Amino acid sequence: MEVEDSFKLLEEKIRRAADRLRQLGSENHSLKAELARAQGGLQEAQRRADAAEKRREAADRPRREAGSHPASEDEVESLTREVKGLRREREELRARIARLVETLEGLE
Repeated sequence: MEVEDSFKLLEEKIRRAADRLRQLGSENHSLKAELARAQGGLQEAQRRADAAEKRREAADRPRREAGSHPASEDEVESLTREVKGLRREREELRARIARLVETLEGLE
């Protein structure tokens, strides 16, 4: 009877291990999808930050063309805040991506 009990115990351990592998596979798939979304968000944040930086630089630089007026301090300040916010968002996304990659590497 002892051999029979050992086999039952082994079967149960194998069942639990297989269930855990299925769970981890599902988690891995979800994390990879989240990573792809976060990387897309990072790229979008980078594009927005670059565009805002260009607008801020253009507004900060006095225009010398006839009929043009330099940008107001309020415009420059607003664009500077926007750039800072977008940079912060980009860094947050980079940190999330790094954590996701770390988690995925731990699953492999």
